[in-house]
Amino acid sequence: MTIAVTGATGQLGRLVLEELLSSQEPGSLVAVVRDAAKAGELRARGVQVRVADYSDAVALTEALTGVDRLLLVSGSEVGSRVAQHANVVNAAQAAGVGFIAYTSVLAADTTELILAPEHKATEELIRASGLDFALLRNGWYTENYAQTVATAKQTGAVVAASGDGRVASATRADYAAAAAAVLSSAGHDGRTYELSGDYAWDFKELATAITKIAGREVVYRPVSAPELVEVLTTAGLDEGTAGFLAALDLDTKAGLLATVTGELSGLIGRPTTPLLQALEASTAS
Repeated sequence: MTIAVTGATGQLGRLVLEELLSSQEPGSLVAVVRDAAKAGELRARGVQVRVADYSDAVALTEALTGVDRLLLVSGSEVGSRVAQHANVVNAAQAAGVGFIAYTSVLAADTTELILAPEHKATEELIRASGLDFALLRNGWYTENYAQTVATAKQTGAVVAASGDGRVASATRADYAAAAAAVLSSAGHDGRTYELSGDYAWDFKELATAITKIAGREVVYRPVSAPELVEVLTTAGLDEGTAGFLAALDLDTKAGLLATVTGELSGLIGRPTTPLLQALEASTAS
């Protein structure tokens, strides 16, 4: 059985391959990458490295030839992802891939989360493709708060427009372990997994965790969305990025990231990584 992972040198893809290397023969794994130079370590360990960009349909078909099971790691170019993902799905069909798993987002077909529409559209493409599939609806990554930790260390405050909203986050390594489990075992065809951390924390708890890391008191300072935009633009962010981050905070305030399902820990056979432990690890790295 040959397993391929797209975005294999990215933050999530490389962790999925690392998990797979613990149970699969290196030669049975395919790393699909944009830049072969970044995959030297994988090649040295015996992983097949194939170069293909999400926008290059021909290269994708060549890269996926002979692949039995594929993980499509969602692209990072917001606004372009549906077309890019369609190229991967079409290439998988053309290459005769038997099974595709996709890293989506929690409740992609029903949530109002600002990031959801492209994921929902990709899920629809996959369902219509005729391929056997599994949808891995990943919740929030704890690593997304690395910059929050860095800023709070300096300022003594977590400033957000999230109100009393909660976040059931987990680490990329947690989600990678789930993806590897689905890719390397049977019984997942047609499944949709709602994946999230075992506990939904609030921003007061986030501030408490950062206090322990920083060695100084850190407090949570809730603000309105317009106030947050002003804070972020004053710090140097452009209006578009600041507005996007404020919108994410409002989604958090609305409870869109708070869902705890237990499906992630069920797939990986262990509890998800606690908030403080995850933040300490991301800070150290």
